[in-house]
Amino acid sequence: MAVTMADIQHLRKMTGAGMMDCKNALNEAESDFDKAIEIIRKKGQAVAAKREDREASEGCVLAATNNDFAAVVAVKCETDFVAKGEEFIGMVRKILNAALENQPQTAEELNELSVDGRKVHELITDRIGITGEKMELGAYEYLTAPTTVAYIHPGNKLATIVGLNQAGVETQVARDVAMQVAAMNPVSVDKDSVPAEVVEREKKIAREKAIEQGKPENILDRIADGALTKYYKDFTLLMQDFVKDAKITIADYLKKQNKDLTVTGFKRVNLNVE
Repeated sequence: MAVTMADIQHLRKMTGAGMMDCKNALNEAESDFDKAIEIIRKKGQAVAAKREDREASEGCVLAATNNDFAAVVAVKCETDFVAKGEEFIGMVRKILNAALENQPQTAEELNELSVDGRKVHELITDRIGITGEKMELGAYEYLTAPTTVAYIHPGNKLATIVGLNQAGVETQVARDVAMQVAAMNPVSVDKDSVPAEVVEREKKIAREKAIEQGKPENILDRIADGALTKYYKDFTLLMQDFVKDAKITIADYLKKQNKDLTVTGFKRVNLNVE
């Protein structure tokens, strides 16, 4: 039976594969759609195996919320050309929607979720066969809070999610905090949540620098404490200057809305990190 254009277009709609790939698969399968789909998927697996040692340094990062749950998903690929493609972005959006609906706890769990009748990792493999590029789930982060907000920086390379401790927070206020996280890359919410090893590292750096400058031994601890205070100011979200108004901190900005309003957590995924 001759393969028709309608058959090719139908298979393309089902798989997202290119027209020639669909035509060749249908010819090989003698117009059996199930066999043609399997041929296309096996091609993806073969290409994935060949591309395993390649570097996937580009990709797409998307984030969204579902009431008190927020998630960020990044899928990596090899080139910016593929990363900007509507079908690739659409695949990432489907994976993100699956995360929002099912709320997996790990990237491994996300990879096993079903999207369009395929597991996430199989969906990605199918796309590898279509584009010929290495692809992989690059990141998955989530959080829960009474109010959650997501921000995607233009270009789909950077996204953030933020949780706040009260429900019904004004949308613009929550978005401002999410944009702050994107712009200023804090390491933690406040000084109490900075990892102990980071605190010790910063104090050690400050002491060593002071010794190199010939500072007296008896003031080294004071110098280290001062350096740590500056570190908190620069790298903890609530103590950072608000990017829209450097006269106040993020903590001050939130207190203007409600004296008890604060951030419970945040996640930031950036594919542009070297």
